Amino acid sequence: MLYVKNGLIHDAIHRDPYQGYILVEDGKIKEIGEGVITQEFPEGTKMIDAAGLHIYPGFVEAHGHIGLDGYGIGYEGMDYNEMNDIVCPQMRGLDGVKPMDPAFRKAAAAGVTCVCVGPGSANVLGGTFTTIKTVGKRVDDMVVRDGVAMKCAFGENPKRVYRDKKDSSRMTTAALLREMLFKAREYMEKKEAAGEDVSKKPAFDMKMEALLPVIRREIPLKAHAHASEDLFTALRIAKEFNVRITLEHVTEGHLIVEELAKENVPLAVGPTLTNASKFELRNKSWITPGVLAAAGCQVSIITDSPVIPQEYLPLCAGLAVEAGMDPFAALQAITINPAKHAGIEDRVGSLEVGKDADFVIVDGCPMQINGKVKQVFINGKEVDRTQF
Repeated sequence: MLYVKNGLIHDAIHRDPYQGYILVEDGKIKEIGEGVITQEFPEGTKMIDAAGLHIYPGFVEAHGHIGLDGYGIGYEGMDYNEMNDIVCPQMRGLDGVKPMDPAFRKAAAAGVTCVCVGPGSANVLGGTFTTIKTVGKRVDDMVVRDGVAMKCAFGENPKRVYRDKKDSSRMTTAALLREMLFKAREYMEKKEAAGEDVSKKPAFDMKMEALLPVIRREIPLKAHAHASEDLFTALRIAKEFNVRITLEHVTEGHLIVEELAKENVPLAVGPTLTNASKFELRNKSWITPGVLAAAGCQVSIITDSPVIPQEYLPLCAGLAVEAGMDPFAALQAITINPAKHAGIEDRVGSLEVGKDADFVIVDGCPMQINGKVKQVFINGKEVDRTQF
């Protein structure tokens, strides 16, 4: 058992923090509240006095590639894009994660405790994302929930990678995605019509099988789109096939905020702490997450790690605050909102009874450069930060 007392708790649910305690048992938050507990604790209970310090939920990344695009190992170590097939929904990000990547240690030490990771944006359909904790030696033991979303991509990336093979226009990208969704829907209908009669079932198709959770609305399309025209195309196709969708990057979101506010779909904004490396990033701005959040959109701030190193996720939220974002909205954009974005809000993203005991003890505000992380806990166990 672990008992943390006297800290100023920022639970990511209530706007105002409160002085209180957290009681942890078996890796979960057993109790949380104001004041202190006066009862006696079992022998062996670890006590932490967080007086003068702040307690935050572990920070959550809604969209990145940590562990797939390896730290310090160059192109040969990259496993986040399949470069031989423009449509490969059967790929699973889980199968490419390298738990021993030093980037995980850096992320955990900075208080980033849970990440949603998966394939990149070279392919029209790239495969599924997984959600994992940032500590562990075996990825199977790090998983919070696997197969949370199906990656698809619009805009410059598929065009650039497959320009001389398969795709040289936005129209082609959209057509390829539609074709796969049409086929997956037909495949599902044939399987359902066949029932238990194996002789009538369609021939097994791994790509179609991978897309069935999308067609059944069990998981969303995770749509890479920067430019306004690509954001609208992604929404248009989702409506055509009645599938769920989240929008990723949303670089020009502040230019079309009224339209996005009508759509009520989760938005992951970033990476913004980079230069405009291509044409569709020319309107990149730190005001984007704040403008969208103020309009009522569900906004997550992302690093797209390693585009921005994963440990700078809180800093990105702070830079959004400097550009006008409400501080509480910025906190939610790196905690509960990305947890909702990935469909794991029952486990992480806020400090509430029953959730995983992932939290960060900070001397100050973690979104400010002078906010110093003192301790990090994942599943109720303290992260070794001695090398940091």
